[in-house]
Amino acid sequence: MGKITGFLEFEREIEQCKPVKDRIKGYQEFTLPMPKKKLSDQGARCMDCGIPFCHSGCPLGNLIPDFNDAVYKGKWKKAAEILHATNNFPEFTGRLCPAPCEEACVLGINEDPVTIENIEKNIIEQAFENGWVKAKPPKKRSGKTVAVIGSGPSGLAAAQQLNRAGHLVTVFERDEKVGGLLRYGIPDFKMEKQIIDRRIAVLEEEGIVFKTNTEIGKDIDADQLKSDFDVVLLCTGATVRRNLPIKGADLNGVVQAMDFLKQNNKRVDGIEDLGDEIFAKGKDVVVIGGGDTGSDCIGTSVRHGAVSVTNFEIMGKPTLERPKNQPWPFWPMRLRTSSSHQEGAERQWSISTKEFVGDDKGNLKAVITSEVEWVKENGRFTLKEIPNTEKEWKCDLVLLALGFTGSETDVANQFRVDMDARTNIKATDLDYATNVKGVFAAGDSRRGQSLIVWAIAEGRQAAYHVDTYLMGSSNLPLKGEGDLPRV
Repeated sequence: MGKITGFLEFEREIEQCKPVKDRIKGYQEFTLPMPKKKLSDQGARCMDCGIPFCHSGCPLGNLIPDFNDAVYKGKWKKAAEILHATNNFPEFTGRLCPAPCEEACVLGINEDPVTIENIEKNIIEQAFENGWVKAKPPKKRSGKTVAVIGSGPSGLAAAQQLNRAGHLVTVFERDEKVGGLLRYGIPDFKMEKQIIDRRIAVLEEEGIVFKTNTEIGKDIDADQLKSDFDVVLLCTGATVRRNLPIKGADLNGVVQAMDFLKQNNKRVDGIEDLGDEIFAKGKDVVVIGGGDTGSDCIGTSVRHGAVSVTNFEIMGKPTLERPKNQPWPFWPMRLRTSSSHQEGAERQWSISTKEFVGDDKGNLKAVITSEVEWVKENGRFTLKEIPNTEKEWKCDLVLLALGFTGSETDVANQFRVDMDARTNIKATDLDYATNVKGVFAAGDSRRGQSLIVWAIAEGRQAAYHVDTYLMGSSNLPLKGEGDLPRV
C-alpha cells in the first residue's frame, strides 16, 4: 500500500448530513460530499494487512485494497476501473449496502474500520462526473437470446454480463419503470431515482432491451418466452410480504410497508394515479419491524408530517459492541442507528403486538402490545410474554415491515419450476439452473430475502452459468475476478 502508516495517522471520517430540520422537508439525498483530500486520507487508512478479509466479507469479492490505494494516490479513474471489474453498480451498493466488508476489515479488530462504502460511492460519482462510465457494447454477437424476468439488481447485473458476452438480452418488468426494489422500495432520500436512470441509459446504449408494463401470464405467456428465447432467467425477487395474523389485522390503517413505500416513491415521481392514498400526515404511526424497511417507513412518515412515529422490535435491544458469540470477521448483530431513526422515532425493544383496535367504522385507533423476553430452553431460545405488561398505544396508521417469506408462486408455476420449502425457486449454487431445461434463477427469488450486494453477485454468477450453458464455456468472471468479456 502507498501509505503504510496511514491507519496510525488518520481517524475514520464519514460523510456529514444536512441538519434534520432541513432534510425532512423533501426527498432528496442529504449527505454532504467530502473533499478529495479527506477521501484520500480515508483510503490511506487501508492497511497492508496481508490477508484482506474485506474480500471475503464482500459478496462480490470487490478488490477493496486496490481501489483504496488508487484513491489515496489520487488515481480516481483507475479506482473506477478496479471497482467496475467486480461490481456492475457501485452507485447502488455505495449508497445502500450495510457494508459487511467493513465489519470484516482487519483494522476493525481494534480500531474503527476503513470507510469502504463511502469511498466506493465517491469513486463511482467521480466516474460519472468525469464521463468515465461509458457504454461498452460487445464487438460481436453470439446470436443467442436471453429473457431476464425482473429488473431489480440481480436482473440488471445478469443482463449486463450476458450482453457483454455477446448475447441478445431482453429484460421484462411488470412495473411501469425499470429498477424493481431499487425504484419502488428504496426512498428517494436514500437514493434518488436519476441514479437508476443514468445507469439504465448506459445499459440501453450497450444493446439491452427493456420491456416494462409486461407481466408474465398476463401480458406475455411463459411458454411463448421459452419458445422465443434460448434461455429464461428468473430474477423476480422475494416479494411475498409477511403478515401479522392477529385480531384487527383487516382494519383500515393496517398497511404493508412496501405498499406505503411504493406509493410514496410514485408520488415523488409525479405519478397521479396512486389508488387509495396512504399518508401519515397528522397521524400517530407505529412501524412494526426494526430492519431497513422499517427505517425507511420511519423516514417517510416523518417527511409526511406524522404527529409521532414509534418503532416496535420483537427482539431485545442489541449492544453497541460485538456480541461475544459473533467475533470478527463475522457480521455482528449489534445496535445500528440509521439516519431515519435520528429524525424523530421512538424505538421500543422486546415488544410483541397482540391486537389492533378499531372504532365502530372499522378504522384503526390503537395497538395493544406486551413485553417479551427470549428464554433459552433445551438449547433453544423461546419467546415468552412477560405477565402484566400489556399496554395500549394510540395509533392511526400501522406499517408492517416484517420482511418477506419468499418468491411469488405464479411465475414459478407458469414456468413449471420447482420451489423449495421456503418458497424460493429451486436452483443450485452449482449452475443456477432450475428443473426446467433452459430456465435459470438468481437473486432473492433463488436465495430468499437478502442484500442488494448479494443480488448483484447472484446476477453475475448466474450470467456465467447461463453463458456456459449457451456456449459450452464462459469468459465472464466469477466472484472477485475482473471482467473478461468475449469479443
